[in-house]
Amino acid sequence: MRLSELKDLVLNGGLDEKLTGLYGEEKTAEQRIRYAHILEKAIENIGDKEGCIFSAPGRTEIGGNHTDHQLGRVVAASLNLDIVAAVVPTDDMTVRYYSDEFTVKPVDLGDLSIREADYNTTESLIRGIAAGIKGRGKEIGGFSAYAESDVIPGGGMSSSAAFEVLIGTIYNSLYASGSLSSEELAIIGQFAENKYFGKPSGLLDQMACSVGSFAAMDFADPAAPVVEKIDFNPADYGFDLILTDVKASHADLGDEYAAVPKEMRAAAAVLGHEVLRDVSEVDLIANADRIRSECGDRAFLRAFHFVNETRRAKEQAEALKNRDIDTFLRLVRESGHSSFMYLQNISVPGHTKDQPVALALALSDALIKENGAYRVHGGGFAGTIQAFVKKENTPAYVAALERAFGKGSCYIMRIRDCGGIKVI
Repeated sequence: MRLSELKDLVLNGGLDEKLTGLYGEEKTAEQRIRYAHILEKAIENIGDKEGCIFSAPGRTEIGGNHTDHQLGRVVAASLNLDIVAAVVPTDDMTVRYYSDEFTVKPVDLGDLSIREADYNTTESLIRGIAAGIKGRGKEIGGFSAYAESDVIPGGGMSSSAAFEVLIGTIYNSLYASGSLSSEELAIIGQFAENKYFGKPSGLLDQMACSVGSFAAMDFADPAAPVVEKIDFNPADYGFDLILTDVKASHADLGDEYAAVPKEMRAAAAVLGHEVLRDVSEVDLIANADRIRSECGDRAFLRAFHFVNETRRAKEQAEALKNRDIDTFLRLVRESGHSSFMYLQNISVPGHTKDQPVALALALSDALIKENGAYRVHGGGFAGTIQAFVKKENTPAYVAALERAFGKGSCYIMRIRDCGGIKVI
C-alpha cells in the first residue's frame, strides 16, 4: 500500500485489532492518531510511496541488575512504549532515516567498515547492523524511514536497543525474508553497539527488546544465550507495573557505569576468572581479604551482589512459571535491596544533596512495604525506578510519586507479547 492508503486504513479502524494487541484497548484510539501522524510525516519527508510500518518496544528489567555483562541470568520484559517507523524500500544501497528527535545523515551501505569518527552516532548503528546481517550471509539494502518514539530516553527502557532492534527488523523483513531469529537480531544489535558505536554493553537490552513478553535469559554462552519466554502478566494478579522517571540525567555518568563491570571483573580476576559467572559465594567469602586488598571493598560488594543476583533471577523465573506471585515479589524486593546496599548504583558518589533514585525508593517503601515490590530500574544512578503496585493502591502511589517528581513522571506499563515486528 502507499503511505496515504495506510494512513486511511489506520484512521478508518482497519488496524485497530493490531493496535489493541500491541498497546491495549484503552490506548487504541490514541495510537490510531499517533500512527496516522507518523504516516503523514513520512509522506512529507519521503513522498507518498509503497511502504509498510514497523515497531520495536522498549524493555523493563525485572531481575538481574548488572548481571548480563558477567554472563549471568536476567528476567526482563518488553513494554508497550515503542518506536514506530513508516518505511519505504529503495533501489539503492542508502538508508535515509528521518525522526522528530534528531537528524541522521544518509548511510551508504556500500561501505560497511568501522569508522572511529562515527562512534556514538546513529549512523554507526545503522551501518553496524547492516554489517552484522551481511556477516551472517544475508542480503541487505536501502530504505527510507520516518520514525517517532515514546520510549523514554535515559529512562532505563533502552531506547538505543529498541532502535537497534527496529533497524534490524527492517533489514530482516525487507531483504532477508525474515530468516533471522529474534535472538540473532539482538546479538547483531549488540555487535553494532560494541564495535561500530563504540560502547561496551551486555546483551540484556537488545534481547529484551527483540524477544518480547516476559523472558528468562541465561548469558553463560553470550554467542548463544538461552532465552525462555514466560507467560506472565502482573495485571492477572491485581498489580500494576509502574515506572517512575526521577528526572535525573545520565549525562556525565559514563565513568560510574563503566566502573561496575570493571570492578566485578577485577574481583573475578583475583580468583582466576575473567567474569563472575564462575565464582561462587563460598569462594568469594573465602577470599574477601584478597579482593579488598587488591581491588577495594566496593569491588567485593559488587561481586557479592552479582553472585546472589544471578541466583535470584533464576529463582524469579521459576516463581513466575509456578505462578507463585508472593515469592516473585519478595525476590524483586531483595534484588532492590541488594542493588542499594551492595551494587551501590542508587546515588552518584559525592552527590549528597541530590539523590532522586533513593528518594523514589524511600517513598515506595513507605507506600508499598510488602504489599508489592520496588527496586531501581536498569543501570541506576539516574533514570527510573520500578514498582509492582496493587491496582487499588495505584492512584495514591502515583499521586505521591508525582508530587515529588512532577506530573506525568509515573508510567503505568503494559507488557507487550512481541519484540520487533512488521505491523503491516
